[in-house]
Amino acid sequence: MTSTAPYTQASVGPSCVRAGHEISIRRDSASTPAQLTDADAVWPARCRRIVRAALSHWHRSDLAETAELLTTELVTNAFRHGSGPDVGFRISLAEEDLLLEVNDGSPTVPVPRSPGPDDENGRGLFLVGALAESWGVSADGTTTWCTLPLTKGSPDMEPAAVTAPVLREMPLELPPDSTAVTIARVSGRTKLTLLDWPGNGHAAIAVLSSLVDNAVAYGLTGAPGQSLSARLGVTEARELVIDVTDPNPKFPNFVEAVDGTIGRGLWNARQHGARLTWFVASDFEGKTVRATLQPGPVDL
Repeated sequence: MTSTAPYTQASVGPSCVRAGHEISIRRDSASTPAQLTDADAVWPARCRRIVRAALSHWHRSDLAETAELLTTELVTNAFRHGSGPDVGFRISLAEEDLLLEVNDGSPTVPVPRSPGPDDENGRGLFLVGALAESWGVSADGTTTWCTLPLTKGSPDMEPAAVTAPVLREMPLELPPDSTAVTIARVSGRTKLTLLDWPGNGHAAIAVLSSLVDNAVAYGLTGAPGQSLSARLGVTEARELVIDVTDPNPKFPNFVEAVDGTIGRGLWNARQHGARLTWFVASDFEGKTVRATLQPGPVDL
């Protein structure tokens, strides 16, 4: 999608903005476009957490995955190509749109590049244009913005369930075959111990196994070079989030699978207290099935 005229909170008017968060980040002077310092490199992830927490508070977690991806691209571009001493980030909820704005302090208007198939960089604004409803640059060139419509997603795709920012997470690399289930069980116990999650560990491993087994059975399409992965994370609210990602972007009959009408894998996971959701992966070439488990009693 092409960019449009400038769209900022000032242009929509204060009466149209229902809620918002804004932060200003001091740029590390040692960063360069080719190499960000550690102090600057952590900010895209921190801004993603702010976005997810804000959307959860606003009961719009259905926008979280896309909004986080857009935030990553805009904030990363600001740190790599901006020139001001600070980077400003703002997320706001208007009457009809979610608005993301990043001020990089540079009057140079960003222009989408045309990267080659082997280029690792240069796709940021193309991705923004593909995912956002609209995007543009302020009149002074310093602020890049994009919007997402406040509409519901696909009827068979539920919003990703996270009610607080993820504080700690552990990845699991899995082979794209049936041995992934056993490896997930063994590695999952270790990861769960390291995460120190205050909940039912046996239930968590059972849920992880069900999700991986489901991914092996229905997520592998047979194409060469496919992979499976999983991730365990603990949120600020001490929820356990289990993500299992496979290469198949489709999940027909998700509701029936959770209800046990079709298969028993996800139904079994739900019996262990998991809330189940799914969403398309950021590269549109796979999907993630997410299980969220509540913590158990905590000994003080």
